Amino acid sequence: MPLDPVAYRPYEDPDDFIREVTDRIWVQRDVSYIVDNYEPDSIVHGGLGTVVGREGVIEGSLMRIATTPQHVGQAEDVVWEARGDDAFLSSHLVFTSDEHVVGGRPTRIRKRTIANCLYRRGRMVEEWVVRDELADCLQHGLDPDEVARAQRFRGYEGSMTKPAPVDVLTAGDSGPRPDDFRPECEMVLEFIEEVWNQRRLNKVPQYMERDLFLHTVGDTTIVRPDGYQRDLLSLVAPFPDARFAVRDVQTNHAERYAGLRVAVMWTMQGSYHGIPAFGQLTNAPVELLGVSQFLVQRGRIVREVRVFDEIALRAQINATRGDLAFTDTNIY
Repeated sequence: MPLDPVAYRPYEDPDDFIREVTDRIWVQRDVSYIVDNYEPDSIVHGGLGTVVGREGVIEGSLMRIATTPQHVGQAEDVVWEARGDDAFLSSHLVFTSDEHVVGGRPTRIRKRTIANCLYRRGRMVEEWVVRDELADCLQHGLDPDEVARAQRFRGYEGSMTKPAPVDVLTAGDSGPRPDDFRPECEMVLEFIEEVWNQRRLNKVPQYMERDLFLHTVGDTTIVRPDGYQRDLLSLVAPFPDARFAVRDVQTNHAERYAGLRVAVMWTMQGSYHGIPAFGQLTNAPVELLGVSQFLVQRGRIVREVRVFDEIALRAQINATRGDLAFTDTNIY
């Protein structure tokens, strides 16, 4: 069923819609456009929890724009997929390389954000957004632990409190999806189960090209299967019982972005009782929200862009230790 233009008017298609709307708010600084763009009861889930209502988005956006007035967010990819005939779910990968003054010297701060946005009839109804705040800290010369201690994890509401969908290829958190590119989707989901969950790291070469790229947090780029295995080990080692649950999937094929991309929204749940990478162990549970965009060519994964908020993860761990009193931080 073709997508009704009411889903993305007055733009050419959902890709054009997402790029232009984001630029209008964040680069042209038309903050008031959020009123036209978001439903009053819209819901946003981020690394620090859930915000319910449009006013929280307006206030949070205003604060972020004010702290980086020179900010330019460049659309690196837009993976969109229809949700019925008047709605779509987009996975918008945004790359920024803004100039800041750090220690009296001009410095380029590079980071990525992925926003999964559910639009219905041209209005945002629910969003899942993850930012590489670790890259921001490291490039500013800040201690990630100290930054995390000033943040408060609010916890999740709404769809994020429900169990992950049983058959995510039929319907994810955003609702029923078209059965597009099923073989490639099944391959990616099998890869996540076998390699991420079952820890069969030796199987990485079965799913991924030898010359693979992984762009991950801390503005880090990893290459080759050995590098991928090491990075995954470092992610789960503090949480040896960690399990990854897939909450949504969308696909899109476009020459502009090198072919077929499969976007996967996931959560990692585990307890902090392994390697003490974030200070004293707590044995307390954590929940990490992340999005990965996989580029698939000839039936194999050639690139993954993985974004999650490590600073928010540290804030969760700190909360269970009661390290410091928290300020009321900006989730959006």
